[in-house]
Amino acid sequence: MNDQPPSGDLPGLDLDRLRGHLDRELPEPTRGPLRGELIQGGRSNLTYSVTDGTSAWVVRRPPLGHVLATAHDMGREHRVMSALADTAVPVPRTFLLCQDEEAIGAPFYVMDRVPGTVFRSPEQTERLTAAQRADLSWQLIDVLADLHTIDPESVGLADFGKPDGFLQRQVRRWSKQLAASLSRDVAGIDELAEQLDTRIPHSTASGIVHGDYRLDNVLVGDDLRINAVLDWEMATLGDPLTDLGLLTVYWEGFSGIEQNPVAKGIGPEYGFPAARELLQRYAERSGTDLSAMGWYTAFGFFKIAVILEGIHYRYLHGQTVGEGFEHVGALVEPLVAQGLATLKEA
Repeated sequence: MNDQPPSGDLPGLDLDRLRGHLDRELPEPTRGPLRGELIQGGRSNLTYSVTDGTSAWVVRRPPLGHVLATAHDMGREHRVMSALADTAVPVPRTFLLCQDEEAIGAPFYVMDRVPGTVFRSPEQTERLTAAQRADLSWQLIDVLADLHTIDPESVGLADFGKPDGFLQRQVRRWSKQLAASLSRDVAGIDELAEQLDTRIPHSTASGIVHGDYRLDNVLVGDDLRINAVLDWEMATLGDPLTDLGLLTVYWEGFSGIEQNPVAKGIGPEYGFPAARELLQRYAERSGTDLSAMGWYTAFGFFKIAVILEGIHYRYLHGQTVGEGFEHVGALVEPLVAQGLATLKEA
């Protein structure tokens, strides 16, 4: 961990104010001044590793500056991880949620610091054997299938979302998010949104949706077992196949794109199984009909394009923290083009 002073030197997190809140809310007071560091890699909510020298926590708060409505809800992340604590889906233990912005300047929550590695680079994944890459892939898809088979009511999430009309609302919501962040012309993005809206598949499926499920949103232990699923900020109740379509895009949709800070070191080009194999395993494990996957994959391209356009907006306005943001804007049009091509083939 970086040896940072116990003061407000972390971007977006005043450690003195955080310590005061922890001392008021946790059963045991902190043992001394806090030290911490920003955990690099995230492109949305800010994540920090914090310690008092004895205990260690992870703190999550919304990004600085321009924040899209509902996209950075701390309460949502905290609630779903707390609900899944005793299920087959591994999640960090949560300690507290603070919605009062007066505490540190933004809503935040505190969770356990789970040991493990986030695989987000070719240098990391190339050290894995072919068998390890395959096993990690099967774990990733199995955990997703397990999530989707959980009865929301059984874990206290019956009111966590509105499954009826979910796909229609999702297309309109992300179109609205796009309008809030669009500051330039992006070829084809309006056409993609319109086609998705007019070709929504009939769906009666409903379950807990992660909203951004991918390899670099899980922590993998030294034994190469998945220790925790992270980044639940877009979780809701809805059509589980939206998770599968998004995972397919992360798995193969960035293949061959240079200067790619989003999905690196995964997919067939790095010795992992093809997306179609992951889909087949998911179908066998869950018994789900995947005949409409073309639409869900195209929607995945659209959703990621909108997210990246929002990040590009914040980068242009100096409201991002970390590295790699200068390349994000160039990814949007290629993703839109693939989304349109996928719809034509569906």
